[in-house]
Formats: sequence, structure tokens, C-alpha cells
Amino acid sequence: MGGDDVRLRAVVSLAQTMAAAYTAKESWRAAAVGACDALGGSFAALSVWERDRGRLRVLVNAGERAEGEEEFPEEEAYPVHRFPEITEFLHERWAGGGEPDAWVETAEGRAGTDAPARGARPFCHQRVAALQRRGRGCCVVAPIVLHGRAWGELYVARPAGAPVFDRDDADFATVLAAVVAAGIAQTERLEEVRKLAFTDPLTGLANRRAVDIRLDEAVELHRAENAVVSLVVCDLNGLKSVNDTHGHAVGDRLLERFGSVLSRCGAILPGALAARLGGDEFCLISVGPGADEVVRVATELCERAAALELGDGVACGVASTGDPIGQVRSARRLFRLADAAQYRAKAGRAVGPVVAGRDGEVMRLADSPPTPAHDRRRLRGNRP
Repeated sequence: MGGDDVRLRAVVSLAQTMAAAYTAKESWRAAAVGACDALGGSFAALSVWERDRGRLRVLVNAGERAEGEEEFPEEEAYPVHRFPEITEFLHERWAGGGEPDAWVETAEGRAGTDAPARGARPFCHQRVAALQRRGRGCCVVAPIVLHGRAWGELYVARPAGAPVFDRDDADFATVLAAVVAAGIAQTERLEEVRKLAFTDPLTGLANRRAVDIRLDEAVELHRAENAVVSLVVCDLNGLKSVNDTHGHAVGDRLLERFGSVLSRCGAILPGALAARLGGDEFCLISVGPGADEVVRVATELCERAAALELGDGVACGVASTGDPIGQVRSARRLFRLADAAQYRAKAGRAVGPVVAGRDGEVMRLADSPPTPAHDRRRLRGNRP
């Protein structure tokens, strides 16, 4: 098979692998691994240019990683002033009509010997030092352009002693970077679709669909590992009055404002999910923290909601497997307990949360057949 056929197959394989990726991380890794294989490299990295922070942040390292290089680093980033080609070439030259060509660097501090002037540019001391420090002999750097802007770079390296990348390799890297850019764009679109599918458009919180999935997973974790799962259900008081008196636009602002309060309080509980179930109904799902901690957060939530300029606070119910509420085998059971507690809070105009397992009436309500008086089954779609 000829060299062109091999490279064509490599391009197709890269595009297919990125298209099959489900998450952003899977897409980044597919890009780095595919480019590394296509160019016969030993290591590859994908980085994004964060303009607001003036840095090039590494998203993924693939292949033969040196000491200290993580596959998905949390904070591996480099100030762009140490890499002038990022701003000078990717932005100024490309924006001025130039092509986003790849280039070669070597551990000796010069471009590949076979690279003509079009691909050569003054070497970058930082890259040369990095090659030497990590035992690599050369690298090819390909700009990634997305949505008409310089997005970042694709970096592929070979070990010391291996053949140095040449001009043909640099041209091929440019093609690969274009394929990677298309794959990243697709991943971003899919991420946006997924976000819309699980996000309430008014408040930006999770929506009912996300709640159903998260709570089912949480209850399974509780059954398997006895993890503490807690549900806080809130009903925003006075929304109808605000809508009738001030209009729905003001009512929407109240919903948004309370959504922010809920998000802030939820952040106190590691990994908690803050959600709007619909209308004036909200919830928090917590996995891990004890029942007392969740109740403290729910109490703060009630206090902050009461301090809002509009509305009349919230009616808040809490159900936690960390309290004596009996066996919880399904998400529906936990919802029913939290809803009964919230109903008690609403009926009694409680200023703080009512907690299932700490209020006998809540357990009676949850275990009794539903009646129109209190069965506001916002949760009726949950699986039993």
C-alpha cells in the first residue's frame, strides 16, 4: 500500500474515532492517539488556547508520557508569552490571510532539515528545552482553527534518535489538525445538545430528566454500598402573587434568583445536584454527606429564600437515608417522603425544613394512599 493510501486511511480512522466519541475527553484522547499513530510519533498532546487567561492549557497527553505528564492533566498550562508563535502566528498571521501551517522543532533548536522556508520559523527555546528534558528528539506542531479562530494546537513528538519530521510530515499534520478541528466542533455540538436535554432553560439548573437519572443512580449506590442519599424538595411560596401583581417577567426573575440561591447552597454539599422540577418546584440531590449536614444546608436555603425581595420564602421538605425512614428501594419512595415533608412545611407555614423520619406525621402521609388534598404528584412520572 502506498504512502498516500496509508495516510488517507489514517485520516479516515481519525475522523471515525472522533465521531464515535461520546464525551469531550474521549474526543480529545481520540484526536491525540489518532494523530500520534498517523504521524508515527511516540507522544501527542492536544492543547487549547485560553485567551482570557493568556495560556495554552493541555487537555490530554497520549502515548509514551514522561515523568509528571498525566493523561488528563488538571492544570498543565503554559503562558503564551513563552510561545510567541501562538499569538503571533496563529492570530496575527492567520487572521491576515496566511494558512495555519504546521511546523517542526528539534532538540537541536532548528526546523527539520527537509523543511523548506514555508514551514520553517525561528525555533522556540521553550519547546526545545521541553524536548531535551523529556528525551524527545523532535516534534511537529499544528495549529487548530475552529469557528474561524485559532483554538489551540496539536503536538506530536518522536523520541531522540528517531527520524526527524520533515516538510511532508508537517503538511500532513496540518491536514490532521483540520480533521481534529471538525471532530472537536462536532463534540461541542453534541455537548450542547446534551446540556439542553438536561438543563432548565430559565434557571440553568438541572431539569426533571436529569433528576430522574441522578436519583435512580443514587438509590442504586445506596442499595449497593449503603451511601447516604438525601433529597431536598422546595416549593417557592408566593410566585402566583408575584406573577399576578408584577407580571410573569418579574416572576421569572424570582425563579432565576431562587435558582441562584439553591445553587449556592447546594455547592456546600460536595457533588450535589440542584434542579428545577418545573413551575415553582425545585430540589437538591445529595450523595455522601450525612443527614444533619443536609438539614443544615436546607435550613440556610430557607433563610436565604425568606430574605429575597419578592416571594414569600419556600416550603422545604427533606428525606435522607441517613434518618430513620425505613428501607428505600426506589427513587419514588424517597421522592414520596420528601414530598410529604414539603407538604407538611407548606401546610404549617414552617420557616425551616420539615424532615422525614423526624416528624411522625410525614411518615404517616407518605405511607397513606394519595388524596387530592396533598398528592401534588409532580413526581408521578418516576418509576416505582
